[in-house]
Amino acid sequence: MITLSPAFAAQQERERDLNDVREAARKLARKFDHAYWRKCDKEETYPWDFVNAFAKAGWMGILMPEEYGGMGLGVTEAAIMLQEVAAAGGMSGGSAIHFYVFPPQPILRHGSTAMKDKYLASIARGEMLIAFGVTEPTAGVDTSRITTRAEKKDGRWVVHGQKVWTTNAQNASKILLLARTSPRDDKKPLDGMTLFFANLDRSKCDVRVIDKLGRAAVDSNEVFIDGLEVADEDVVGEVGKGFNYLLDGLNPERIVVAMEGIGMGKAALEMAVEYANTRVVFDRPIGMNQAVAHPLGECWIKLQAAEQMALRAATLYDNHQPCGAEANAAKYLGAETGFDACDQAMQTHGGYGYAKEYHIERYWREVRLLRLAPISQEMVLNYITGKVLGLPRSY
Repeated sequence: MITLSPAFAAQQERERDLNDVREAARKLARKFDHAYWRKCDKEETYPWDFVNAFAKAGWMGILMPEEYGGMGLGVTEAAIMLQEVAAAGGMSGGSAIHFYVFPPQPILRHGSTAMKDKYLASIARGEMLIAFGVTEPTAGVDTSRITTRAEKKDGRWVVHGQKVWTTNAQNASKILLLARTSPRDDKKPLDGMTLFFANLDRSKCDVRVIDKLGRAAVDSNEVFIDGLEVADEDVVGEVGKGFNYLLDGLNPERIVVAMEGIGMGKAALEMAVEYANTRVVFDRPIGMNQAVAHPLGECWIKLQAAEQMALRAATLYDNHQPCGAEANAAKYLGAETGFDACDQAMQTHGGYGYAKEYHIERYWREVRLLRLAPISQEMVLNYITGKVLGLPRSY
């Protein structure tokens, strides 16, 4: 009789648990079919039915501790869940859930006890939609050069400035907002920025939706801020250290974004394989042609490899080990392989891939975002060449 080692048995149990997460998320996500997402995309309507279904099932609190009503699970579970969400709903689904799960993390890690007690349970139940205000039109990836400022007046902070690509601002009641509270210092350019969990007061914030290529169901916005007042109790952590708090969330977000791209790639590949098996040209399925079959096989191989990198990064993160290289590599691979699979699925469908009836074009439009955000592929390569390979920085 073979006796399994405790470590091997624990690993087997872990894999069963992760499979349970995957199957549960997939079952719920696929209750919302392609027609549902096509309608949300066409009408530019927020997918509230989808969001509410996931909130009711408790998924919004997947990373929240149980003391706040969350599941108390790790980034690995969150990444697997969001992979299935994106496979079903593209980035319209992925972003809708993503922005409930990840923006609150600085509050969880650095907020005061009073702030946590006030907000986290509500967030875990999916009752609070949060906008995320960091990016600015003149700063780009150089966050140290943001110009939105907050000044202390009469015991409150008053904010003036502008944000762009702010997700959820059409419907959100709160905004996680990064602003300068002291001038930029060339010696410590990332100091002096403070993170606020502010009310999105429409009398002080002019929110303008951006008409964009894809993910129309989840709004992106410009936000013009003129005199927004924020109380001291809504400062996340310490004044001047806001950017450092955002850094904590970079690796897990890159891991999850990778899995979202992989999820879309797998969904597109599934549709392409079905089409290649059933589409008959010259009296035979087009999948018999190696020019059709081989690129699909290559997509499968690359998606599997990207997923293993993402899961490796997630495991390192959940075990409190350094994972910057792996998380960035996963994001790069997830975005690339996800897009390549969607693109090949469109090619497999031929002209029909261009028709919205076949749904491929929406995946293709939405997955393209991940090569740009939340960090561009070029910035990932800058990280790898500088931090991993030790080459000199170009900027």
